[in-house]
Amino acid sequence: MVNSEQKIFYGWIIVWSFLVISTVVYGLTQSFGVFFKLLGTSFGLTRAETSAIVSTQSIFGTIIAFVAGRTLDKFGPRIIVLIIGASMGLALMLTSQTNASWQLFITYSLFSCVVGANYTTMAGTVSRWFHRKRGLALGIAATGMGFGAIFIVPLSAWLISVSGWRTAYMILGATAWIFVIPLSRLLRKNPGDLGLEPDGSISTTPQKETSVAEVNSGQVTGLTLREASRTRSFWFLTGISLLNAFCYNMLIIHIVPHATDIKVPEMQAATIISVLGASNIAGRLLIGRASDAIGRREVAMGCALLLFASILFLVWAGHLYMLYIFAMVFGFCIGGVDTTMTALTGDIFGMRYIGSIIGATQTAFGIGMILGPLFGGFIFDRMGNYSLAFGTGAMAMLVITALIAMVRRKNIGFDHQSPGGHL
Repeated sequence: MVNSEQKIFYGWIIVWSFLVISTVVYGLTQSFGVFFKLLGTSFGLTRAETSAIVSTQSIFGTIIAFVAGRTLDKFGPRIIVLIIGASMGLALMLTSQTNASWQLFITYSLFSCVVGANYTTMAGTVSRWFHRKRGLALGIAATGMGFGAIFIVPLSAWLISVSGWRTAYMILGATAWIFVIPLSRLLRKNPGDLGLEPDGSISTTPQKETSVAEVNSGQVTGLTLREASRTRSFWFLTGISLLNAFCYNMLIIHIVPHATDIKVPEMQAATIISVLGASNIAGRLLIGRASDAIGRREVAMGCALLLFASILFLVWAGHLYMLYIFAMVFGFCIGGVDTTMTALTGDIFGMRYIGSIIGATQTAFGIGMILGPLFGGFIFDRMGNYSLAFGTGAMAMLVITALIAMVRRKNIGFDHQSPGGHL
């Protein structure tokens, strides 16, 4: 139990822990673009085949994300994050020892299939700890995606330049063990575990499953996954998650190869992801806060329209400074759709089964992660450039804008009288 004199709400420790964990997890994931051409050359793979390495792991990731949601609701985040850290570290070390492309597919699948579990766990846990400041808290926790791009991606490029890709993967694997595994011990499932309510209020009511304090705080109330799936908004959110992942993963995997194709030096090309990451941090913080104050849908729609414009700009970007402009706008806005839609999911469906519901939408995210890199690689192999692939990504952002407009924020079904009601 925590006494009433505690000055720091433990929810913020949860947030900062996930920030560091996500920095490592997503930094290692985003580094694949730096390894992309080297792996293709080493194993004699086309760009579509190299992209399939990421897509193959995403197949497993879609399953893991769904399972992680149910595991989170039942057991909490500790065990999930422990497995994430251990699996990623082991997989990267095994990847460094591969001698055939089929081995690479297996080891990298073990590495990346747990990424979906990380976001599901982070989003579900942080959502339980915050209500009034949910957008801000989710934004801070998710800035790890940006910090990973700033620190881990350049580190990966540097390690490759001084020691080769095999040693680089060995060192990066150890990094996952050093940071992720210890931080898993700080995580807690619910504020009620420490005698607290969301946002830091001290609970004066015994923590029972149906206590008034819990009902009012949103810890118990909420639709089941089955009830949520009967609403139109659930499927709109699922579609948004799929298309967002399609665009993001296609661009994050292919932006460095694209930059080197137009004669940008390898190390400078890697800095594009760092610029994207820095702007992503600013975007998640500002957009998360704005969504709490202004409204989730309005902010997310603005982000989606800016993403549409930025990706169209990328089609014609032929110089490094233009790629930086794209990275700043894209990085700032891409997390905005992600963060606001995650917060909106909790607003609409409640907290009781939030892990399972986010896990289901993250399964769709995983499908997008599969399709995006494959599509980009396929188009390049057929056309010799990424113009059509990037243009398709821009059109997907217009579809996302329309889907966001159709999502209703109204909190429904918590009395279970009309769980299948329309939104």
